[in-house]
Amino acid sequence: MIRLLAVAAVLAFAVPASAQPSGHRLTFTFETGAETGAVMVALYADEAAYETGAPSRVARVDVAAGDRAAVFENLPAGAYGMKAFHDVNANGKMDVNPFGMPTEPFAFSNNAVGHMGPAKWERARFDVSGATAQTIRIR
Repeated sequence: MIRLLAVAAVLAFAVPASAQPSGHRLTFTFETGAETGAVMVALYADEAAYETGAPSRVARVDVAAGDRAAVFENLPAGAYGMKAFHDVNANGKMDVNPFGMPTEPFAFSNNAVGHMGPAKWERARFDVSGATAQTIRIR
């Protein structure tokens, strides 16, 4: 009888599975200098992936259609880093000059700036917990 009452009490106060949060939400809003093309976004779940270029999630923000935000749903809480570039000419790749330097605008989480290369993890790293948002200036 006591066991049955304990189970009934747990069930009475349990939150339905559909109402339980299934993860955390991350939103990047991009400020761009051009109204063409798309912002290509790569999200990294740890330093090793950030350094090797193997993103855990990707998104495409259609700037030409007026979109400005990339939203990542159901993320585990933890540290992340983001790299993005504005594919202004919509050719699906980051254009570079003959020396390998980007000719299209790019950005990193925290609006981090690199020194002689991409921003390092320490500068781009941020924590996701609950609803997290950043406004990123593509330059």
